[in-house]
Amino acid sequence: MLFLIFRIRFFILRLLFIINDYRIFLELNLFTVNSSSIVITFLFDWISLLFIRFVLFISSIVVYYRKEYMIGDLNINRFIILVAIFVLSIILLIISPNLIRILLGWDGLGLVSYCLVIYYQNIKSYNAGILTALTNRIGDVALLLSIAWIINYGRWNFIFYIRCIKNDFIIEIIAYLIILAAITKRAQIPFSSWLPAAIAAPTPVSSLVHSSTLVTAGIYLLIRFRILFNNFLINLILFIGCITIFISGLGANFEFDLKKIIALSTLRQLGLIIRILALGEYSLAFFHLLTHALFKATLFICAGNLIHNLNNCQDIRYIGNLIYFIPLSCSFFSISNLALCGIPFLSGFYSKDLILEIVSINYLNIFIYLIFFISTGLTVSYTFRLIYYLLIGDYNFLSLSRINDSRIYILKGIGGLIFFVIIGGRILVWIIYPSPFFICLPIIIKLIALIVTLIGGFIGFYISNFIISYNSISLFFYKIRWFLGRIWNIPILSTLGINFYPIYIGNLITINLDQGWSELFGRQNIYLNLKKNSLFFQYLFSNNLKIFFILLVVWIILLIILLYLNSLI
Repeated sequence: MLFLIFRIRFFILRLLFIINDYRIFLELNLFTVNSSSIVITFLFDWISLLFIRFVLFISSIVVYYRKEYMIGDLNINRFIILVAIFVLSIILLIISPNLIRILLGWDGLGLVSYCLVIYYQNIKSYNAGILTALTNRIGDVALLLSIAWIINYGRWNFIFYIRCIKNDFIIEIIAYLIILAAITKRAQIPFSSWLPAAIAAPTPVSSLVHSSTLVTAGIYLLIRFRILFNNFLINLILFIGCITIFISGLGANFEFDLKKIIALSTLRQLGLIIRILALGEYSLAFFHLLTHALFKATLFICAGNLIHNLNNCQDIRYIGNLIYFIPLSCSFFSISNLALCGIPFLSGFYSKDLILEIVSINYLNIFIYLIFFISTGLTVSYTFRLIYYLLIGDYNFLSLSRINDSRIYILKGIGGLIFFVIIGGRILVWIIYPSPFFICLPIIIKLIALIVTLIGGFIGFYISNFIISYNSISLFFYKIRWFLGRIWNIPILSTLGINFYPIYIGNLITINLDQGWSELFGRQNIYLNLKKNSLFFQYLFSNNLKIFFILLVVWIILLIILLYLNSLI
């Protein structure tokens, strides 16, 4: 309830700021020591206020939704505290024009996300949590280095002087570090493995993380530093986003985990946002970021409802024909998926259609252009495949099960979001683009988005009915599906590839050096010789004292003979 109250206040402030084009800097002087002042600066403009409004709205729905989803959890208060810290961290990052406080919010997101991913304590959650934490630490180090470089300009409040120093050599280094930090937090290639692994967290956390908080922090940072990027960095960002949306869209068509398909969809949408940001349309990138937050949060909440009804089963091959059991949840799920595809006139249509038209009027090579539209078709393909499996396919789960729409908290939570999924895009168009615009294109280019959508839907429906028998050809297709479904083995390379070879080399060093030549002629050799001699003397003293005395007498006699011979010489 507190989040909803703050959301309404930020909504009113945002309208005033965007109508009057306000930007307010609030400085709080903490203390002064020897004419040196410690000042905290906050930035309030229409971007930050609008973003905070969406974060508070989605987080309030998530906290309300957890009443039913996590019922019976003994540590529910700890979960609410973690979510509150998570929301405060992203708000601190949003309103900070200072890199130090951005780092505080950034690290707060990373730490709390680790705690939330391992909330259900098992080996899978531990592996996913450490993968998430270590991958994001790469971005944290890059942000720390950028803080060290930006001190050359005398202060960390970059927003005041960033336009004056955009051609400086030091600021180019800072731009590279900011991009590295952003692509790790946004899970772009080659740091994409942590985002599908983070679904080990509770589903309310996934709806918050994948929509408006953790993965969007990097995009918000790029929007603030957009003026620093030269042509090389723009092309680099464009290429990274291009590869990310193609690999993630292709992998989602071969995945069977319900939450992982939605996570790969998040990866694809993040790549789409970064590509349009690389083309210089930061307001359009921010527009799609907000619409994506609406339908992605709804998708995860609907997925959580389906998983709970099916006794925590997430494999879509077991789920089917649910339209007859839970029609309301399936309707919400289908509307969110159609908004993800950009079907007119849902929220995703207003941003995605505009993005496709902006791409069509830009000067891009044929590779980037084709990958862009092919990836759009792949999005529709895996979306219709998911809808077919859940709503139309065979129900292969328990024959006796209680599946219903009676969970009032879940339905109220989804109902609060589905309204904005339907009309949110139209409202955001009025707010962000108050003046009407029209992009004039040839009829073929204008209809290519609709053609790609229809082809993608047909392919998704076709591969849903594609059954492979167990023969040599099906084994080949199984290997292809495994390769594409695992995002081209990027999770294996980022986990096993990093851990296996150092451990293997360390094992060889241990066997061949520590337990090999150095042991043969070193510590082990000395130990074995001492052990052998001690056993020999123990044998003499304990059981054969006569032999010892005889040897002693012989030794004395030999010593006397040697002394006598020495005297004669």
